[in-house]
Order: sequence, then structure tokens, then C-alpha cells
Amino acid sequence: MLIINADDLGRTVTATGNSMRCYELGRITSATAMVFMADSRRAAESALVAGIETGLHLNLDLPFDSQETSPRLLERQLRIVQYFRRGKWSQIIYNPLLKRDFVYVFEAQYEEYGRLFGKEPTQIDGHNHRHLCMNMLIGHILPSGFRLRRNFSFEPGEKSLINRTYRRLVDKWLVRRYYCTDAFYSIDPIGDVPRLVKIVSRALYSNVELMVHPAVAEHNEYLMSAQFRDLIAAVPKGNYRDLVSVKTF
Repeated sequence: MLIINADDLGRTVTATGNSMRCYELGRITSATAMVFMADSRRAAESALVAGIETGLHLNLDLPFDSQETSPRLLERQLRIVQYFRRGKWSQIIYNPLLKRDFVYVFEAQYEEYGRLFGKEPTQIDGHNHRHLCMNMLIGHILPSGFRLRRNFSFEPGEKSLINRTYRRLVDKWLVRRYYCTDAFYSIDPIGDVPRLVKIVSRALYSNVELMVHPAVAEHNEYLMSAQFRDLIAAVPKGNYRDLVSVKTF
């Protein structure tokens, strides 16, 4: 099964509009929504009317820009944002001083998603994949049993051995506690057609998520193309709600 997920729904008017057009034409199968952002409310309304399956795009590193955000939430999220700006190492280091801020900011976004959409998110992922930072994982902030995006899948040689080993260890931990796809890829680089063919072909025998950003002009143009339409035509498609697991949490 191939899950084509549009990130950043609700971040901007462009992100929302392009994502909904892609869904109407069958170029994406789901989306993950950002809350407390400029177009969050309208995005929720549009998604509910269209019937698209949506999840929560957890935002821990981009300041909220909705006027409906409380000063307290802005302050606590900003502390996390500033922490991540210190360097890439902040993703893999647990910071006990921010423990309560991470819990508060996650719960606020989860509750806001429920208020806007009237239901729980189908899955959870994160802006710049911060949902997999050590504060989220070691802190057990995401309860077991969620449908959760895993790390990027890379072939030998694409990243360093240390990088691939770290991701593999985290993913082994994730799949014991959450519903995850078998593999996760970005549509970038757009021009690498053999790579995309290989990714889509893998969906014939396993569950694969392909991440896209319709707000990016290059992504949107390719998603709307006949080439992409033909590329995904022969594979079964679905969303995170279609994931089946026999494990007991």
C-alpha cells in the first residue's frame, strides 16, 4: 500500500489550497495538519468537507502564527523552538529542563486538533520530524498505540553508517510501540525518476509512506503531472487508518 501524505496542511493558504486540489485529483491520499497556524481553521473546514483522512503535523520548531494562540502556549513553544535552533544535536539529546514544555505543547496541539476536526488525528508526524526527538521519545509523551511516522528509509551509501544505525535502532523501538509503515521516503529529489519508481514499486508488497509538500511549487507541479499520475496508477493506495497490525500494546 502506498500512502501519499501532504505535510503542512493549514500552515498557509497555499499549503491548504494546493493540498486539497491534489486530493481531489487523487494525487495524495492523506494530509497532516498544523494547528495554531495562519490557515489552520480554514484547512480543517476544507478537509472535513472533502473527507480526506488527516493527522496531526506536530510543530515544535516553527513559531505559531495564529492570533488564537494563548501567550502561555507561545512562550512555552518558543523555548522549544529556541532549543532546536542551537544545532542538529538537539534532536538526539534529552533536555530535562524542557520536559514540562514538551508535554504542554504537545497536549495543546493534540487538543486543538480535536477542537478543529472534532475527532482524534489518524496519525502523528512532525514538522522537520521533531516528533522523533529524544524529549518526545524518552519522555513517553506519545502514548503507545498511536499511528506514527517512522524515520526516513535510506539505502546503503545514501547516509553514513552511524546515521543509518541510529535511525534503525529508533525505528526498532518505534515499531514495538506504535503503528508504523514499513518504509518512509520523501518525494525529493523530484528529478530522480528511477528512485521514485523503486519506491512506488515497493508499495506492491509492503506499506510505504511518501511525503510531499504541495506548498512547494516544484512538488505541486510534479504531483499534478501526468507522469506522477501514471507512476502511482498501478499500486494500491490508502492512508494510516488502513494500517493493520496484530500486535498488542
